Amino acid sequence: MLEWESREGAVRVLVDTSTDLRQQALRAGIDRLDAVIYTHAHADHILGLDELRIYNFVYHRPMPLYGDAETLARIRQMFWYAFDKKAIAVPRLDLHEIDEQFDLFGVRIDAVPVEHGAMSVHAFRVGDFAYVTDCSGISPDAAVRLQDLDVLVIDALRHKPHRSHFSLEQALREVERLRPRRALLTHLSHDLEHAHLSSSLPPGIEVAHDGLVLELTLPESCRCD
Repeated sequence: MLEWESREGAVRVLVDTSTDLRQQALRAGIDRLDAVIYTHAHADHILGLDELRIYNFVYHRPMPLYGDAETLARIRQMFWYAFDKKAIAVPRLDLHEIDEQFDLFGVRIDAVPVEHGAMSVHAFRVGDFAYVTDCSGISPDAAVRLQDLDVLVIDALRHKPHRSHFSLEQALREVERLRPRRALLTHLSHDLEHAHLSSSLPPGIEVAHDGLVLELTLPESCRCD
């Protein structure tokens, strides 16, 4: 989840709605949510969408969802009942198609296309922070857009190569290419043991974990309010 201060107050934006969203929201105390942005529409990234309904109840408004055209189309297909105006007890949603750069609550967000196997998905960059999950390739053009980062969160599934995710070795090569000041490995499988992996990583590269909180300065150059 991303948080920042806007002119109207604090903003909370969730990235994807994973299948265990309810448990994560309770554990993290996410009692307020202003919008959701989607990387892509695979099941493990959208199937928690029904849990957004509680925020409809609390704030009496549809939940804004942001994604590319294909992602929004798949959400409409999977959650067709949520778009039936006669239906009751369903999540109320307000869909917004994104470009490769869009404004959200006074902040410019870069949606960077990256490869996830045979499909294109989006990484997101906000200021000097970038989130690159479910990724197996970063084009030269995308790499340019992911330069000069304070923090890069990047997919590193396992040791063995995978057709739609970076292996650990591939992720480390991408970190070396992109040269962020700090890198966090995410989307790890059980093939990677946290403590052992943490002790073997080069300086500046860490293993992300549940409950991790990062505090970063939002550059004025990415504010648009």
